Amino acid sequence: MIEQQNNIVTLLPIDNETIALDDFDNIIIGASIRYGKHNKKVYEFINKNQEILENKENAFFSVNIVARKPNKNTPETNPYLLKFLKQISWKPKNLAVFGGKLDYQKYGVFDRQMIRFIMWLTKGDTDPKSVIEYTNWEEVDKFAKLICNIHNKTLTRSISPDMECISNPQ
Repeated sequence: MIEQQNNIVTLLPIDNETIALDDFDNIIIGASIRYGKHNKKVYEFINKNQEILENKENAFFSVNIVARKPNKNTPETNPYLLKFLKQISWKPKNLAVFGGKLDYQKYGVFDRQMIRFIMWLTKGDTDPKSVIEYTNWEEVDKFAKLICNIHNKTLTRSISPDMECISNPQ
């Protein structure tokens, strides 16, 4: 959607040492939760680049299965995002949280069992053959529109530790 609005999107891994953040108008950082935490590289990137981040239009989004629950699917109610924000001194100008996709088959035996256990604890789906899309694509589209409207930009940089671009699969 962002590219459809004639913006240029560059997707890079967060540990890319050649990133020249000054060359970009906007910085969007996306991070997923693994075993209850955001990737430590996200914290390192933010600490290293906080001054630049604060002087740019920016956003942060978190992807976590807890956001599948209606009472935990906003930046104000998602425990992982709230914890993350308390652990960093940077204050993103725009925030979002998305549920993501759970595909048990893509995980190895140990990870699959751990995720099933966590899902059992949180009353989620535990069928090891399940593939469940928890992403609310309307919310993703709303976030993308927000990013497009931040400013009539000619360049947007999106940085994700997972190197995955969010796009509506429809």
